[in-house]
Amino acid sequence: MTTKSPNTLPPMPGSELFIHNVDSAPTYWWLDTLWIVLAEAKDTGGRFSMMEQLAAKDSGPGPHKHTWSDETFYMFDGEIRFLIGEEIKTARTGDFLMIPRNTRHAFRVISETARYLNGYTPASLEAALVEFATPATERVLPPKNASGIIKMTPELLSRYGMDMLPGPDPLRPEAASPAA
Repeated sequence: MTTKSPNTLPPMPGSELFIHNVDSAPTYWWLDTLWIVLAEAKDTGGRFSMMEQLAAKDSGPGPHKHTWSDETFYMFDGEIRFLIGEEIKTARTGDFLMIPRNTRHAFRVISETARYLNGYTPASLEAALVEFATPATERVLPPKNASGIIKMTPELLSRYGMDMLPGPDPLRPEAASPAA
């Protein structure tokens, strides 16, 4: 005799089993970083996305916020300095970091390279990556100017649930200094 649990619900769209391997998942070069897309919105019903990234020293975005997504980082190797709100924190190998949506943040790789998982709940930024980045021809850091510079207008950023924030970037004080 079989019994059916009263709480058995059909799977949500995008909740079907999938396996993506880091060695065969789609790869992109963007913003001095190798991005390996392990899960995107179409895989998860939009619930989350996950990328493995290899980033070069001094790479990382200036102050911004994600308006619909929480962002997570798990550090495999290296060090990244983060601005979160008004605090500066350093994440190292083995650290997990969660940045709630609508939180001002920025980061900068301070080791020679950093390798980490980067996730968004719900999925968001990977759609911009797929649209604007250059498909990687190798699974290595991108060569200089491997991907074109995209002028991310406020309208374009809002399409991916993101806002760049004005003001100084304490992780890059040299950017605020006038040229001598």
